[in-house]
Amino acid sequence: MGKNNVIELEGRVGSIDPLNELLRSGARQLLRQAIEAEVQVLLAAHSGRTLKDGRAGVVRNGHLPEREIQTGIGPVTVQIPKVRAKTGEPVTFRSARVPPYVRKTRSLETALPWLYLKGVSTGEMGAALEVLVGPQARGLSASTVSRLKRTWAQEYQTWRDAPLDQDRWVYVWADGVYSGLRAE
Repeated sequence: MGKNNVIELEGRVGSIDPLNELLRSGARQLLRQAIEAEVQVLLAAHSGRTLKDGRAGVVRNGHLPEREIQTGIGPVTVQIPKVRAKTGEPVTFRSARVPPYVRKTRSLETALPWLYLKGVSTGEMGAALEVLVGPQARGLSASTVSRLKRTWAQEYQTWRDAPLDQDRWVYVWADGVYSGLRAE
């Protein structure tokens, strides 16, 4: 009984939404243009650094490996360029738009506490995000959500322990009676 009669259908994992695909390709293109503009600014800032023979001392040097960033419209692939200084002083390019090690957008990270507060358990978070973002929602395992919960708990404790006597606070006290009957 070593025969397997299950036939895998390619491309049937999730329905492809043409609007989401258009949005993702547009986001990919905009990110590529914005990152390219950032690299050009860096190269222009170092244009005065030249070698003895007159060539540029800071040049492009390929790209980092592609990586996916989880967004509200699904994963968007980005590729960050590298630069190299031939003059001896190191120069590194760090994109302000896509910082190193970022794997999900802030809006997606803010959805996680909301889902947790609505009663989605740690183990079900990946399935809930798969429904919201799409079948490509990866990187949000139960251990990731647990780590985020610990971070939220620390932030909450820091907020609770913050002294209130160092700032001036304004509060409004309103008192009143509302009657649903018409006054005649």
